[in-house]
Amino acid sequence: MPTVAIDKEDLWDRLGHKYAPEEFDRLLFEFGLELDEDTTEEVEAAKKKGLPAERPQLKIEIPANRYDLLCIEGIARALRVFLGKEKAPLYQLIYPEGGEDSLITTTIAPETKNIRPYFACAVLRGVTFTQRSYDSFIELQDKLHQNICRRRQFVAIGTHDLDTLEPPFSYEARPPKDIKFVPLSKTEIFTAEELMVAYESEKHLAKYLPIIKDSPVYPIIYDSTGKVASMPPIINSEHSKITLNTRNIFIDVTATDETKIEPCKVIYPDGTTRITPDLTYHPMTAHASYVNSCTGLSVDSSELAKLLERMTLTASLDPDDADAVAVQVPPTRPDIMHECDLMEDAAIAYGFNNLPDTFPPTSTVAQPLELSKLSDIVRREWALAGFVEVLPLILCSHEENFDWLNRKDDGNLAVRIANPKTLEFQVVRTSLLQGLLKTVRENRSHALPIRIFESSDVVFKDRKRERQAKNVRHAAALWCNKTAGFEVVHGMLDRAMQMLDVPRIESTDKKSPTGYYIKERDDPTFFPGRAATIYYRRPSASHSGLAHIQRVLSITDDEEIGVLGILHPSVLEKFEITYPCSAVEFTLEPFKTNAHEIWTNAE
Repeated sequence: MPTVAIDKEDLWDRLGHKYAPEEFDRLLFEFGLELDEDTTEEVEAAKKKGLPAERPQLKIEIPANRYDLLCIEGIARALRVFLGKEKAPLYQLIYPEGGEDSLITTTIAPETKNIRPYFACAVLRGVTFTQRSYDSFIELQDKLHQNICRRRQFVAIGTHDLDTLEPPFSYEARPPKDIKFVPLSKTEIFTAEELMVAYESEKHLAKYLPIIKDSPVYPIIYDSTGKVASMPPIINSEHSKITLNTRNIFIDVTATDETKIEPCKVIYPDGTTRITPDLTYHPMTAHASYVNSCTGLSVDSSELAKLLERMTLTASLDPDDADAVAVQVPPTRPDIMHECDLMEDAAIAYGFNNLPDTFPPTSTVAQPLELSKLSDIVRREWALAGFVEVLPLILCSHEENFDWLNRKDDGNLAVRIANPKTLEFQVVRTSLLQGLLKTVRENRSHALPIRIFESSDVVFKDRKRERQAKNVRHAAALWCNKTAGFEVVHGMLDRAMQMLDVPRIESTDKKSPTGYYIKERDDPTFFPGRAATIYYRRPSASHSGLAHIQRVLSITDDEEIGVLGILHPSVLEKFEITYPCSAVEFTLEPFKTNAHEIWTNAE
């Protein structure tokens, strides 16, 4: 959730009351917010030491869907309405004296469809900035960029001193070598090509360059004299920058998706026009019976309307339905999409702590998943054998998942992270081995032998599923000592299978309806000649004629479920382990069908 830092004294002035820490914390909790930090003590301590200190701040965590609360003005307005100190504001457009015909216009060039096709704009007049309100204005713009605008990928917002520009405007797309202007905070003229090079070393802007860098044309906004206002989504012009002396602000919004902009007059390439921004209120209906059924309350429609008004919504009784409340949702509340959102607001206004305690009308008893039962069996037995359970991270680097285990990536196995923050978290693991080996590496100072295990999920690509991936439950154990200990991990496998009621069989025994066996394999992860595949023969669908036919025809359901062996020295070297190690890893998925019976027998 985003955190907003606001001036403490400024907020008290806006709320008309100085709150004690516990009192304000309680107010935020009741409204559905959380106080992350109060810097008053730090500021006072710095002042006592004679150090420079800013004014005390309150750092408040804001829900990700409440974009109207990303600044002190929004928080103060919402809390004043919640406290009943003012009514919810009514948002409306104010046309110039000449009406729609005198609106500032922006014409969109056809070429913009190749880069950022959507555009909206607005004008704020009669603005008076103080230093704190100016800082809040700029910070709100940045917060919107990082949240709903998805780091400018979907939407970019530009703000300009209108008095430095000459309307009407044009929104165009030109080759980067043809775009020249003085960018914000610079004194020299740059082409767009030169800007892309210059900003590669500026951390705060470099992250936005890939959005348009490889495009043959860049978006650009001109006024009627050819002066550049902005090159979205990268930088504004120094010529039109906002200062404390700005009184009239021109706001431009460019986007790749029209649903991400909230609407001067815009003329599209096909000749159609649109007035932006669109401040139309969204009508909805809330029913007292529905709210009562979800919250346990017994409020009528009149009380419900009062509760909703405390949450900056406009509510009125429906003359045709005594149970209904007509609600007008303002454009500042994009989080209100369904009646359940209105119910939540009503519950917040009533107070979650004030909701009645009721006994559930239905009685349900939770039960563990079948896979969890199997995991618990293996975990308990391996722990009783003296092994220690570890919980490594499910994300790892691409090298750890493949190269360090001497495995190749065919591109169809591992789920990659699209924008990893570090090289350590590039893919979702497809094996438990690398996590166990990293644990041994970080605990090399412990006494030998090191005996560890894990029973958890790995993830594979699966194109047949909607989410394109599937979780698979694995169990793995690792032994590290002065000797390899192959017999130890072999015994761990045998004990786990014994507790899972899976008998050991010979691979040539076609009469056995079910069981497991191991067979030598050639695997670069393990030492040559010291690795084996674990096979599992599923029980037949029935013990009738079908099973007999299968045995006669030597048809079995043998499937590879895991591997065990002595790890290859090159694998150990990459994980910086100097002692030999043996490991076993297998999937628990095939045993789900008999999980209940196995669990009962294990108990």
